Amino acid sequence: MKSVLEYKDYHLYIQDYYDERKRLGAFSWREFCRSAGFSSPNFLKLVSMGQSKLSKVKVEAVARAMGLVGFEIEYFRLLVVFCNAEKDSVKRTALLEMQKIALEHRVRVVDGDAFQYYESWKYPVLRELIPMMPGACPRDIAEECKEHVSAEEVRDVLEFLLKAGFLKKDGEKVYSQTEQTVIGSKEALPIAIRSMHKEMANMAARAVDRYSPNERYFTGVTLSVNEEANRRIIAEIDACCKKVLSIANEYKDQNQVCRINFQFFPVTDKVKEARHA
Repeated sequence: MKSVLEYKDYHLYIQDYYDERKRLGAFSWREFCRSAGFSSPNFLKLVSMGQSKLSKVKVEAVARAMGLVGFEIEYFRLLVVFCNAEKDSVKRTALLEMQKIALEHRVRVVDGDAFQYYESWKYPVLRELIPMMPGACPRDIAEECKEHVSAEEVRDVLEFLLKAGFLKKDGEKVYSQTEQTVIGSKEALPIAIRSMHKEMANMAARAVDRYSPNERYFTGVTLSVNEEANRRIIAEIDACCKKVLSIANEYKDQNQVCRINFQFFPVTDKVKEARHA
């Protein structure tokens, strides 16, 4: 069975633990629950199926029932916090603490790179900009950015992009992009991307007044939809985004980094019943 440090879902870990114990000999959900201090013989089964949540007060008892000790118990506690949390800020804090524990005990966690790449506009923007400026020093690169970034920050971002494999060095102060994309778990990556969406939306709001109409393009419509229209519109936006990237990739003489935000979101609740005049 995998180490608990490799899990991002405590429901799955509990199920895997049960399956492993069952494989090795006679074991039941009743016995499992009793050893963890539950009177209900099926409670942990419901937890493993995602139909119930594990409370904070029972975390340590369940962890010890599964034979976890020391840092493993702390990781399991954070795992429960991460899965049960509704706020992204709480999830992020728990996941970063999980990563720290895993790294300290020599278990590789890939979600950290995804978090760092998406925590600021500087990472994706500089990944695009730096290859356009062969031979440039960090200060020159910083001065090309519309949003403030220091030369020291450029150096730090460049070091990360190289270490994480998003850029490669081709010569003295000459860099190019790799084909690598940000890879993280399905649980962690959406949280990181939401943070980037918020930051880019704020930058777009500032762009309304910062740039003249011939430097930027803003448009929007307010419309009513049903479920089928909603799905078709989202598919069309996805196709449009891929087409835009395809157009940009046709050219090899890029000289500016831009950002497109596709925003499609509800501004009312769903009407429960159709209203007729």
